[in-house]
Amino acid sequence: MRHPFTTYDYLMETTMLNRRDFLQLAAVGGGAVFVSGLAGCASAFGPGQSANSDFFFVQLSDSHWGFSGAPNPDAANTLKHAVAAVNALPVQPEFIVFTGDLTHTTDDPDERRERMRQFQQIVADLKVQRRYFIPGEHDASLDRGAAFIELFGPTHYTFEHKGVHFITLDNVSDPGASVGDAQIAWLQGELAKLPKDAPIVILTHRPLFDLVPKWDWATRDGDKVMAALMPYQNVTVFYGHIHQENHHMTGHIAHHAAKSLIFPLPAPGSQDKRTPLPWDPAQPNKGLGFREVEASPMRYTFALNEFGVNKG
Repeated sequence: MRHPFTTYDYLMETTMLNRRDFLQLAAVGGGAVFVSGLAGCASAFGPGQSANSDFFFVQLSDSHWGFSGAPNPDAANTLKHAVAAVNALPVQPEFIVFTGDLTHTTDDPDERRERMRQFQQIVADLKVQRRYFIPGEHDASLDRGAAFIELFGPTHYTFEHKGVHFITLDNVSDPGASVGDAQIAWLQGELAKLPKDAPIVILTHRPLFDLVPKWDWATRDGDKVMAALMPYQNVTVFYGHIHQENHHMTGHIAHHAAKSLIFPLPAPGSQDKRTPLPWDPAQPNKGLGFREVEASPMRYTFALNEFGVNKG
């Protein structure tokens, strides 16, 4: 029985993906594409899929709708470019997850809701109708998630897709960057319903481990969350917040951070403050992107394909 893919596994596998399809996928994003050898990968994209069959979804993160400033002079269009890029995929994903910071923070509660409505209008153009949203601190920390709940629904919940159990966690509504005892108890209750070898995906915003605590790249009680997850053999965490691709292992549990759709941030701990990387007019979308995740529930594996954001 295999644990979910880590970044170290990607280049050790032989791809089963049709080469023509691989080149099409690579051409869409213009960025690095890491493809694993998922058994039966081609059949995963056909009609009539059954429970536990292969599938894929897209992760988008940190669009910060409402941001304006030098790190991205084209901020009014970047999210729209991302929507167009996802719509241009040769095969559409079965669903899309947004891992937080949908909007950029504002002290004005009316403006906060207006930005969320504008975000909803933009992503309504996605071809894929099944979409899941979780908040980031920019969406939720100033009002403990009140506006987010009004417009998007619960900040933590579960759903299942073809044998994979998805659990979303809220580590942003608490301004202190904690999940909280009540939500951890809820998590433990959800996990108790599952066998120890169930394929489980955790979706959250902040990292659940101490990446760079002084940059707010941590969850204060993340160790309690990880303790609840450790007895389960096949857990993978997808998160955002740090505005770059990053891979980390906590024991057998893999954590994968996604790129941002607004501006990149420096490598973890590489400088004193986490100031945005300077915008490059020659490469306006450098460091921005989204992720396609190919899931093979029967093999307990996930393969990550990284895409850039083209400019229209």
